[in-house]
Amino acid sequence: MAEISAKLVKELRDRTGLGMMECKKALQEADGDIETAIDNLRKSGQAKAAKKAGNIAADGAIIIAQEGNKALLLEVNCQTDFVAKDANFTAFANKVAELALANNTTDVAAISALPYGDGQTVEEARVELVQKIGENIQVRRAEVIEGDNLASYRHGIRIGVVVSVEGGNADTAKHVAMQVAAFNPIAVDEANVPADTLAREKDIIEAKAKESGKPDAVIEKMITGGLQKYLNEVTLLNQPYVIDNEKKVGDILKSEGMTVKAFKRLEVGEGIEKKQENFAEEVAAAQAAAAK
Repeated sequence: MAEISAKLVKELRDRTGLGMMECKKALQEADGDIETAIDNLRKSGQAKAAKKAGNIAADGAIIIAQEGNKALLLEVNCQTDFVAKDANFTAFANKVAELALANNTTDVAAISALPYGDGQTVEEARVELVQKIGENIQVRRAEVIEGDNLASYRHGIRIGVVVSVEGGNADTAKHVAMQVAAFNPIAVDEANVPADTLAREKDIIEAKAKESGKPDAVIEKMITGGLQKYLNEVTLLNQPYVIDNEKKVGDILKSEGMTVKAFKRLEVGEGIEKKQENFAEEVAAAQAAAAK
């Protein structure tokens, strides 16, 4: 059997859009001949899935699986909200989340290789689902959070949150999870805001302040005030409480003897540029091309 190089696997992946493991397997079966591998994939029906792989999958669902003191959030993408609500898609996403949690992994490649059932891996089940539904479907990312007291909340199917707390009660813990879903903080408190994020924000605030042309002492106050305003917006404890916006989250937690240890929040499509279809522009482009 010919040795299958990473470069060859990448070439087949680029040409078909299939997963790395599927490409390697196809090349092994074709003894390293990429054209034969492509023909075999077409014969097996996987070519249909490969054609869909180039389509942008920016819709989908966030799934939360929990067992004891550990919870996993999983994002599985598709192309339309219609498919995101399909029973077959939902069953696949839920099962993959449970498998990832049971096998204690958030690595997408490792998740794809897990046994799915009926002799299939997760990747093989995904490809089969693409063929059945007719849309690109991708397991995008997973996050794990641990804690003795976990509260979860899903806003529809697009946003999922799990919060680890100490003290307080279940209702308040659920409200905090709702808070994170609604206001999307980046940290529990000011001390946990990443230094590079804070530095970047300070540079922006400072540049705007200097444009005012005011004295240095005033500019310094503008920078300090701007940074504090930013921190109040992005830190959970400083945000107005979702149930009573006259109070801050930190005040509510203190009054109930509750501490937020950590949280995880996933939202469908974060960081994915979804293609915007413009039928009028498409027709105009086609007409222009025909006129040449």
